[in-house]
Amino acid sequence: MNRRNFLALAVGASAATGLSPADRTEDTAIPVIDTHIHLFDTDRPQGVPWPTKKDGILYKPALPDRYRKIAVPLGIVGAMVVEASSWAEDNQWVLDVAATDKIIVGTVGNLEPGKPDFRQQLERFQRNPLFRGIRYGNLWEHDLSRQLANPRFVADLRFLAQAGLVLDTANPNPALLAAIVRVTDLVPDLRVIVDHLPQMTMPEAAAARKTAEADLQALGKRPQVYAKISEVLRRVDGTIPQTLSFYKARLDELFDLFGEDRLLYGSDWPNSDQWRPFHVGLGLVREYFNAKGRTVAEKYFWKNSVAAYHWQKRDPSQPG
Repeated sequence: MNRRNFLALAVGASAATGLSPADRTEDTAIPVIDTHIHLFDTDRPQGVPWPTKKDGILYKPALPDRYRKIAVPLGIVGAMVVEASSWAEDNQWVLDVAATDKIIVGTVGNLEPGKPDFRQQLERFQRNPLFRGIRYGNLWEHDLSRQLANPRFVADLRFLAQAGLVLDTANPNPALLAAIVRVTDLVPDLRVIVDHLPQMTMPEAAAARKTAEADLQALGKRPQVYAKISEVLRRVDGTIPQTLSFYKARLDELFDLFGEDRLLYGSDWPNSDQWRPFHVGLGLVREYFNAKGRTVAEKYFWKNSVAAYHWQKRDPSQPG
């Protein structure tokens, strides 16, 4: 991707600079809930479906103790674990690992609506209050658009909503946006969280771009739809810009679309290691949201995540 196309087409935000001691003191006064991390153990006897050895830097255990050492010094007090495995029993593995460290305030699992055992499995996992929902989109060779023609799939989404759980969805593209609009038409009381929206590249064709923009506008008007400002760093012409000025225009667009009450912070750790060190992405969004005042920054960094996920406070350092 070149700089011109990025500025014209990408939705971006979350890079930045080191913080001075004064900045770091001010920033960490607002506790942070990270709504998007992944846990896996590449050393398990059974291995993992992701990452693979080909993923290089990612292929090593990503467990709470490693995350804690990075996150806590930066003012992060809690994290949501989002699925990184298509294996059903890894829902339980994540819950078991989460139980060992109070920095984990919730999990988002991987179950398939429409499958005969979906409701049984959902009821099994939601007995654990850390289990806050599922993720389904265009990951693991799924197709949300196609599944919406399946009455059983839609009925299971209604069951998910009735349980008070959420639907995370990724990775964003025009087809997924259109599908999310349909989901929220069919199941209006389901809370939906769009992961990694800043990574999306808008279509170049005028008609397709207009449709995608209309779908974003529609989602921005639906109070049950949240957007994660996550996975925002972009590689452009072989470099990764680290200044807010490069990303600000698209951050402004997302803020205008979803408002101060429906944007969430997510690091996408350890996937974020492919871009820049953890503090770089956090530093950029801190710079952006702190400039909007403490009230807005608190919403982005933790209050909106309570409304979206209803996560579990497990430690006195955690707000709420």
